[in-house]
Amino acid sequence: MWLGDHDPDAVAWRLADVAAETGRLLRSMEADRGEPRIKDDGSPTTAADLAAEKLIIARLSRLWPGVPVVAEETANDAAPGDAFFLVDPLDGTRDFLHGTGEYTVNIALVAGSRPVAAVVAAPVPGRIWAAGATAMAGDWPAEGGEIAWRSIRVRPAPPDGLVALVSRRHNDDATEACLATLSIRTRRTASSALKFCLIASGEADVYVRCGPTMEWDTAAGDHILSCAGGCVIAAGGAPMTYGRQAHGYRNGAFAAIGDPALARRLSLPVAPVRG
Repeated sequence: MWLGDHDPDAVAWRLADVAAETGRLLRSMEADRGEPRIKDDGSPTTAADLAAEKLIIARLSRLWPGVPVVAEETANDAAPGDAFFLVDPLDGTRDFLHGTGEYTVNIALVAGSRPVAAVVAAPVPGRIWAAGATAMAGDWPAEGGEIAWRSIRVRPAPPDGLVALVSRRHNDDATEACLATLSIRTRRTASSALKFCLIASGEADVYVRCGPTMEWDTAAGDHILSCAGGCVIAAGGAPMTYGRQAHGYRNGAFAAIGDPALARRLSLPVAPVRG
Protein backbone atom coordinates (compact mmCIF):
# COMPACT_ATOMS: atom_id res chain seq x y z
CA MET A 1 0.00 0.00 0.00
CA TRP A 2 1.31 3.46 -0.89
CA LEU A 3 1.11 4.86 2.64
CA GLY A 4 3.78 2.43 3.83
CA ASP A 5 5.29 4.02 6.91
CA HIS A 6 3.36 7.27 6.33
CA ASP A 7 0.93 8.03 9.16
CA PRO A 8 -2.42 8.66 7.40
CA ASP A 9 -3.39 11.29 9.95
CA ALA A 10 -0.09 13.10 9.33
CA VAL A 11 -0.81 13.01 5.59
CA ALA A 12 -4.25 14.49 6.28
CA TRP A 13 -2.71 17.29 8.35
CA ARG A 14 -0.37 18.19 5.51
CA LEU A 15 -3.30 18.18 3.10
CA ALA A 16 -5.15 20.49 5.49
CA ASP A 17 -2.26 22.96 5.34
CA VAL A 18 -2.44 22.94 1.53
CA ALA A 19 -6.24 23.40 1.59
CA ALA A 20 -6.01 26.27 4.09
CA GLU A 21 -3.45 28.06 1.92
CA THR A 22 -5.73 27.55 -1.07
CA GLY A 23 -8.72 28.84 0.88
CA ARG A 24 -6.86 32.04 1.69
CA LEU A 25 -6.11 32.49 -2.01
CA LEU A 26 -9.78 32.02 -2.90
CA ARG A 27 -10.89 34.53 -0.28
CA SER A 28 -8.47 37.07 -1.71
CA MET A 29 -10.13 36.64 -5.12
CA GLU A 30 -13.74 37.00 -3.94
CA ALA A 31 -13.86 40.75 -4.50
CA ASP A 32 -12.91 40.42 -8.17
CA ARG A 33 -14.42 37.16 -9.34
CA GLY A 34 -14.37 38.06 -13.04
CA GLU A 35 -16.57 36.54 -15.70
CA PRO A 36 -17.02 32.77 -15.64
CA ARG A 37 -16.42 30.50 -18.60
CA ILE A 38 -19.00 27.79 -19.20
CA LYS A 39 -17.46 24.36 -19.73
CA ASP A 40 -18.73 21.65 -22.06
CA ASP A 41 -20.73 20.06 -19.23
CA GLY A 42 -22.55 23.34 -18.57
CA SER A 43 -20.79 24.14 -15.31
CA PRO A 44 -18.90 27.40 -14.78
CA THR A 45 -15.21 27.88 -14.14
CA THR A 46 -13.36 31.01 -13.11
CA ALA A 47 -9.86 32.38 -12.77
CA ALA A 48 -10.13 31.44 -9.09
CA ASP A 49 -10.71 27.75 -9.94
CA LEU A 50 -7.61 27.75 -12.12
CA ALA A 51 -5.41 29.64 -9.66
CA ALA A 52 -6.46 27.37 -6.80
CA GLU A 53 -5.79 24.23 -8.82
CA LYS A 54 -2.36 25.48 -9.91
CA LEU A 55 -1.42 26.13 -6.28
CA ILE A 56 -2.65 22.72 -5.06
CA ILE A 57 -0.87 20.77 -7.80
CA ALA A 58 2.37 22.63 -7.10
CA ARG A 59 2.17 21.91 -3.36
CA LEU A 60 1.24 18.24 -3.79
CA SER A 61 3.99 17.70 -6.35
CA ARG A 62 6.53 19.15 -3.94
CA LEU A 63 5.31 17.18 -0.92
CA TRP A 64 4.73 13.86 -2.72
CA PRO A 65 6.70 13.91 -5.97
CA GLY A 66 5.65 11.32 -8.49
CA VAL A 67 2.13 10.77 -7.12
CA PRO A 68 -0.35 11.60 -9.93
CA VAL A 69 -2.92 14.35 -9.46
CA VAL A 70 -6.37 14.09 -11.04
CA ALA A 71 -7.96 17.53 -10.79
CA GLU A 72 -11.16 19.05 -12.13
CA GLU A 73 -9.90 21.92 -14.24
CA THR A 74 -6.58 21.11 -15.88
CA ALA A 75 -5.90 17.45 -15.11
CA ASN A 76 -9.34 15.87 -15.38
CA ASP A 77 -8.21 13.17 -17.79
CA ALA A 78 -4.95 12.33 -16.03
CA ALA A 79 -4.33 8.65 -15.38
CA PRO A 80 -4.51 7.43 -11.79
CA GLY A 81 -1.69 5.38 -10.30
CA ASP A 82 -1.74 2.83 -7.51
CA ALA A 83 -1.99 5.96 -5.39
CA PHE A 84 -3.18 9.33 -6.68
CA PHE A 85 -4.78 12.58 -5.56
CA LEU A 86 -8.31 13.68 -6.45
CA VAL A 87 -8.67 17.47 -6.31
CA ASP A 88 -11.58 19.85 -6.59
CA PRO A 89 -9.93 23.24 -6.08
CA LEU A 90 -13.23 25.12 -5.77
CA ASP A 91 -16.23 22.90 -5.12
CA GLY A 92 -19.26 25.14 -5.44
CA THR A 93 -18.16 27.58 -8.13
CA ARG A 94 -21.70 28.90 -8.55
CA ASP A 95 -21.83 29.71 -4.83
CA PHE A 96 -18.44 31.40 -5.12
CA LEU A 97 -19.82 33.53 -7.97
CA HIS A 98 -23.04 34.36 -6.10
CA GLY A 99 -21.20 35.24 -2.90
CA THR A 100 -22.98 32.72 -0.66
CA GLY A 101 -19.70 31.48 0.83
CA GLU A 102 -20.76 27.84 0.56
CA TYR A 103 -17.77 26.57 -1.35
CA THR A 104 -14.99 24.22 -0.34
CA VAL A 105 -11.53 22.99 -1.26
CA ASN A 106 -11.47 19.18 -1.56
CA ILE A 107 -8.34 17.03 -1.67
CA ALA A 108 -8.25 13.24 -1.27
CA LEU A 109 -5.42 10.75 -1.51
CA VAL A 110 -6.67 7.49 -3.02
CA ALA A 111 -4.80 4.18 -2.72
CA GLY A 112 -6.27 1.33 -4.72
CA SER A 113 -9.87 2.39 -5.21
CA ARG A 114 -10.61 4.07 -1.87
CA PRO A 115 -9.46 7.30 -0.18
CA VAL A 116 -6.95 6.96 2.65
CA ALA A 117 -6.48 10.64 3.62
CA ALA A 118 -8.55 13.70 2.86
CA VAL A 119 -9.43 17.30 3.66
CA VAL A 120 -12.45 19.50 3.02
CA ALA A 121 -11.88 23.17 3.81
CA ALA A 122 -14.66 25.78 3.95
CA PRO A 123 -12.99 29.21 4.07
CA VAL A 124 -16.03 31.46 4.59
CA PRO A 125 -17.65 29.72 7.58
CA GLY A 126 -14.11 29.12 8.77
CA ARG A 127 -14.31 25.35 9.21
CA ILE A 128 -12.01 22.56 8.12
CA TRP A 129 -12.38 18.78 8.24
CA ALA A 130 -9.76 16.12 7.66
CA ALA A 131 -9.31 12.39 8.06
CA GLY A 132 -6.54 9.84 7.82
CA ALA A 133 -7.32 6.99 10.17
CA THR A 134 -9.60 9.23 12.27
CA ALA A 135 -12.04 12.02 11.42
CA MET A 136 -11.16 15.46 12.71
CA ALA A 137 -12.51 18.99 12.54
CA GLY A 138 -11.06 22.36 13.42
CA ASP A 139 -11.56 26.08 13.12
CA TRP A 140 -9.90 28.02 10.34
CA PRO A 141 -6.23 28.60 11.13
CA ALA A 142 -4.46 31.92 11.05
CA GLU A 143 -1.79 32.10 8.37
CA GLY A 144 1.14 30.08 9.66
CA GLY A 145 -0.91 28.92 12.65
CA GLU A 146 -1.71 25.42 13.83
CA ILE A 147 -5.17 23.88 13.61
CA ALA A 148 -6.58 22.71 16.94
CA TRP A 149 -8.08 19.41 15.82
CA ARG A 150 -10.90 17.64 17.62
CA SER A 151 -12.29 14.23 16.78
CA ILE A 152 -15.78 14.02 15.31
CA ARG A 153 -18.42 11.31 15.15
CA VAL A 154 -21.74 10.80 13.42
CA ARG A 155 -24.89 10.60 15.49
CA PRO A 156 -27.43 7.77 15.67
CA ALA A 157 -30.56 8.33 13.61
CA PRO A 158 -32.84 10.55 15.75
CA PRO A 159 -36.08 8.78 16.72
CA ASP A 160 -38.16 11.88 15.94
CA GLY A 161 -37.01 12.07 12.30
CA LEU A 162 -33.95 12.75 10.20
CA VAL A 163 -32.29 15.93 9.01
CA ALA A 164 -31.71 15.63 5.26
CA LEU A 165 -29.29 17.90 3.44
CA VAL A 166 -30.48 18.92 -0.02
CA SER A 167 -29.02 20.92 -2.87
CA ARG A 168 -30.36 24.23 -4.08
CA ARG A 169 -30.06 23.30 -7.74
CA HIS A 170 -29.81 19.53 -8.10
CA ASN A 171 -32.93 17.91 -6.64
CA ASP A 172 -34.78 15.51 -8.96
CA ASP A 173 -37.56 12.93 -8.89
CA ALA A 174 -35.18 10.02 -8.23
CA THR A 175 -33.69 11.80 -5.21
CA GLU A 176 -37.15 12.60 -3.90
CA ALA A 177 -38.19 8.96 -4.27
CA CYS A 178 -35.19 7.85 -2.20
CA LEU A 179 -35.84 10.39 0.54
CA ALA A 180 -39.49 9.32 0.67
CA THR A 181 -38.40 5.95 2.07
CA LEU A 182 -36.92 7.68 5.13
CA SER A 183 -38.54 9.54 8.02
CA ILE A 184 -37.39 13.05 7.15
CA ARG A 185 -38.23 15.68 9.77
CA THR A 186 -36.22 18.62 8.45
CA ARG A 187 -34.59 19.56 5.18
CA ARG A 188 -31.61 21.86 5.19
CA THR A 189 -30.06 23.39 2.12
CA ALA A 190 -26.30 23.12 1.80
CA SER A 191 -23.84 23.24 -1.03
CA SER A 192 -20.67 21.46 -2.08
CA ALA A 193 -18.90 18.87 0.05
CA LEU A 194 -20.09 20.63 3.18
CA LYS A 195 -22.95 18.13 3.22
CA PHE A 196 -20.67 15.15 3.88
CA CYS A 197 -18.89 17.04 6.65
CA LEU A 198 -22.03 18.23 8.43
CA ILE A 199 -23.20 14.62 8.61
CA ALA A 200 -19.74 13.54 9.84
CA SER A 201 -19.94 16.16 12.59
CA GLY A 202 -23.32 14.86 13.79
CA GLU A 203 -25.23 17.93 12.55
CA ALA A 204 -27.37 16.11 9.96
CA ASP A 205 -28.23 12.56 8.92
CA VAL A 206 -28.49 11.96 5.19
CA TYR A 207 -27.62 13.36 1.77
CA VAL A 208 -28.86 11.63 -1.38
CA ARG A 209 -27.66 12.53 -4.85
CA CYS A 210 -29.00 10.77 -7.94
CA GLY A 211 -27.84 13.32 -10.49
CA PRO A 212 -24.36 13.47 -12.04
CA THR A 213 -21.28 14.16 -9.93
CA MET A 214 -17.57 13.59 -10.38
CA GLU A 215 -15.13 11.66 -8.22
CA TRP A 216 -13.34 14.84 -7.10
CA ASP A 217 -16.69 16.11 -5.78
CA THR A 218 -17.11 13.20 -3.38
CA ALA A 219 -13.86 11.40 -2.51
CA ALA A 220 -12.70 13.70 0.29
CA GLY A 221 -16.12 13.98 1.93
CA ASP A 222 -16.67 10.23 1.56
CA HIS A 223 -13.47 9.45 3.48
CA ILE A 224 -14.16 11.95 6.26
CA LEU A 225 -17.71 10.68 6.75
CA SER A 226 -16.60 7.03 6.67
CA CYS A 227 -13.90 7.67 9.28
CA ALA A 228 -16.50 9.40 11.46
CA GLY A 229 -18.60 6.21 11.54
CA GLY A 230 -20.94 6.89 8.64
CA CYS A 231 -20.92 5.55 5.12
CA VAL A 232 -21.36 6.57 1.49
CA ILE A 233 -23.04 3.94 -0.62
CA ALA A 234 -23.64 3.48 -4.32
CA ALA A 235 -26.52 1.58 -5.92
CA GLY A 236 -26.80 -1.88 -4.37
CA GLY A 237 -25.29 -0.68 -1.10
CA ALA A 238 -21.64 -1.06 -2.13
CA PRO A 239 -19.03 1.52 -1.12
CA MET A 240 -18.06 4.16 -3.66
CA THR A 241 -14.90 3.44 -5.63
CA TYR A 242 -12.48 5.88 -7.23
CA GLY A 243 -10.02 6.03 -10.08
CA ARG A 244 -12.42 4.97 -12.84
CA GLN A 245 -10.74 6.85 -15.68
CA ALA A 246 -12.55 4.72 -18.26
CA HIS A 247 -15.81 6.24 -17.02
CA GLY A 248 -14.45 9.78 -17.11
CA TYR A 249 -14.31 9.80 -13.29
CA ARG A 250 -18.10 10.07 -13.17
CA ASN A 251 -20.10 8.84 -10.18
CA GLY A 252 -23.45 7.15 -10.22
CA ALA A 253 -26.19 7.73 -7.65
CA PHE A 254 -25.09 7.67 -4.02
CA ALA A 255 -26.26 8.30 -0.48
CA ALA A 256 -24.17 9.75 2.35
CA ILE A 257 -25.49 8.44 5.66
CA GLY A 258 -24.64 9.13 9.26
CA ASP A 259 -26.21 6.04 10.80
CA PRO A 260 -25.26 3.02 8.64
CA ALA A 261 -28.45 1.23 9.74
CA LEU A 262 -30.35 3.56 7.39
CA ALA A 263 -28.64 2.06 4.35
CA ARG A 264 -30.98 -0.93 4.14
CA ARG A 265 -33.96 1.44 3.79
CA LEU A 266 -32.58 3.11 0.67
CA SER A 267 -32.85 1.85 -2.88
CA LEU A 268 -30.71 3.94 -5.21
CA PRO A 269 -31.39 3.91 -8.95
CA VAL A 270 -28.97 1.93 -11.09
CA ALA A 271 -28.00 3.79 -14.23
CA PRO A 272 -25.07 3.29 -16.56
CA VAL A 273 -22.20 5.73 -16.05
CA ARG A 274 -21.26 6.93 -19.50
CA GLY A 275 -17.60 6.89 -20.47
